[in-house]
Amino acid sequence: MTDKFASEKSSGLPLGPERFINRELSWLAFNRRVIEEAMNTAHPILERVRFLSISAKNINEFYMVRAAGLMAQQRGGHNHCADDGMTVQEQLAAISNASAIILEQQQGCWAILCDALREEGISVVSRGDITEPERVWLERYFMEQVFPVLTPTAIDPAQPFPFIPNLGLSLILELKALSLATGKGKANKTNGDDLEPVRALVPLASQLNRFIRIPGTATRFITLENLIILFLDRLFPGYQVIDQGVFRVVRDTELELEEKAEDLVRVMSTALERRRRGSVIRLTFMTPIALQLRGFIVSALDVSGAHVFDIDGLAGLADILELVDARPELQFKPYHSRFPERIEAFGGDAFAAIKAKDMIVHHPYESFDVVVQFLHQAADDPSVVSIKQSLYRTSRDSPIIGALIKTAEAGKSVTVMVELQARFDEEANIRWSRDLERAGAQVIFGSVNLKTHAKLSLITRREKSGLKSYAHFGTGNYHPVNARTYADLSLFTSDRALCRDAARLFNLMTGYARSEKFEKIAVSPVNLRETLMAHIDGEIDHARSGRPAAIWAKMNQLVDGDIIDALYRASNAGVKIDLVVRGICCLRPGIVGVSENIRVKSIVGRFLEHARIICFGAGAGLPSKDAKVFISSADWMPRNLNRRIETMVPLENPTVHAQVLDEIMAANLKDTVQSWSLGPDGGYQRLKPDTENTDGVPFSAHEYFMTNPSLSGRSTKGPTSSKILKSLIRKRK
Repeated sequence: MTDKFASEKSSGLPLGPERFINRELSWLAFNRRVIEEAMNTAHPILERVRFLSISAKNINEFYMVRAAGLMAQQRGGHNHCADDGMTVQEQLAAISNASAIILEQQQGCWAILCDALREEGISVVSRGDITEPERVWLERYFMEQVFPVLTPTAIDPAQPFPFIPNLGLSLILELKALSLATGKGKANKTNGDDLEPVRALVPLASQLNRFIRIPGTATRFITLENLIILFLDRLFPGYQVIDQGVFRVVRDTELELEEKAEDLVRVMSTALERRRRGSVIRLTFMTPIALQLRGFIVSALDVSGAHVFDIDGLAGLADILELVDARPELQFKPYHSRFPERIEAFGGDAFAAIKAKDMIVHHPYESFDVVVQFLHQAADDPSVVSIKQSLYRTSRDSPIIGALIKTAEAGKSVTVMVELQARFDEEANIRWSRDLERAGAQVIFGSVNLKTHAKLSLITRREKSGLKSYAHFGTGNYHPVNARTYADLSLFTSDRALCRDAARLFNLMTGYARSEKFEKIAVSPVNLRETLMAHIDGEIDHARSGRPAAIWAKMNQLVDGDIIDALYRASNAGVKIDLVVRGICCLRPGIVGVSENIRVKSIVGRFLEHARIICFGAGAGLPSKDAKVFISSADWMPRNLNRRIETMVPLENPTVHAQVLDEIMAANLKDTVQSWSLGPDGGYQRLKPDTENTDGVPFSAHEYFMTNPSLSGRSTKGPTSSKILKSLIRKRK
């Protein structure tokens, strides 16, 4: 790979598309890292089950969105190349091969986990393992809790094949009548033997649990499909089961909206109805299954062979999440988030604490309750004049929605930008928007072509000196449940320029004021890309002038070709670049003469790394109090920089600046326990915990953040971050 790059360099840069890693294959590589966490014996056994469930859910969404999009391009006759040069057909073939390997890895992992679970007294039993007392209980459970919900459907040439919902699991059966009743109720076996076999479908209702816990001293479960098969005679009395099989479908869930929609809610509702009936793009069979039944289902659902998989194990592994709560002592030790001391020092008055000094909160190590309290205090505060709020995702029974409704009902001005196109949360957001409108809030939906992904709140109060604004800029969604496991950042500020920029951004979201000029923040699609490029070019200038030049950045995905090429130019100029990219990374690090000054790592562990942080040395190198440090809602992807409203916010308060640069970024770069290093060939290698970067001592960023309070959240000034984390700053050789 290196030789190929070296032969195609021009002015130190590769010419061909090989300089990029394929986006889809990089995403699948991330999912393999998640599976590795399920194999990690350092984690409690039920947390390993959780990781495997997450990997299965990820593959589902990958097929529903990414693979579905490629298949649509193929059907439409489009065969343009991705940035890495692969055609649509080549990508689909590569995806199919990689997915088959991942399926095999998942099932192998599940078999290992089942053995480990049995050692802890937890079993998922087969039908043959059921004792007679258990069978008696299961039969009663089946008749009372399952039988009324099932809808067995005969498959008849006279009617269309029954609809199977997305992610639906179903039984396919071939049946033969045992007998026909005569006039006096006597059996006539000859008539039954003369009848042709019939086929039937039993969809497993999604409202039912996939795993049923059997009462007893042991922790034993049986799957829903095995329970149904145990009592098929109750569903099909008078019939004998000749053959049976279990299969599962994944459908295309991409939404196609009208480019100009007068009523976005109506258009979205219609599109959601179409999504439910999207074409089947992935079909999985649990083996064994009779070939004639398998072929019948493949034909009926019209699925190409490349997207049909047979697994020797359990279909729908995402459902094993139901097992995680079986034994709490076999999970991670509960972690209780800290509440920022600074707000408590002001008697719980968030506005007073923020007015005194900017503050950044690091979730989930510090509680998301501070964000909820910020909004609830505004609802209760008679001095508050207005709240402006963006919503991309939130939780069921969201306290954020509750605070906004409460504020609107109090007669205050409430404006909420609800993004209806938040994938898989569209229906929930339509529901929230109607609740908010009923309370008197002004709800804005934005446009079809410009998704709002920025996370911000703006609260304005009437104070003695006049109107005073307080802003919250986040890297994650206003989702209290996800905030317990997503590692994100919340900046609270009363800086006048930042608050004016927040107001301008709401004007952009609600009125399409594209000509707005921002004082401090960068916003896509207005100037975020240009701002990033300018800072990268600035580091190139510093390097060429002999000054220290460095870039540290942390994000979820790195895909944008122009940004990657700019980083290659910076590396070639001598800029030292460290990237923490959790998921997709299309940049190839470590190529001599091209990216030899770029290192890329991925952290996968107990908490989902979600914060976006960008640091530029600005001629002083990193770390430095003079560095330029930003937090952002945007990953470095074309969609985020071109087709979404996103923010990049500077951190200027010295304590906040130090916390993010010297504490959070330094710890992420130093982590060895949950880190993987990306090589130039696109492969990832897990770091050895006792690498030289930690002087032979394993270091976990997650453990560090769980045990060390943040700098800006303290009520009194503590040691400087440079003293706390001096040993964590990785030095370049």
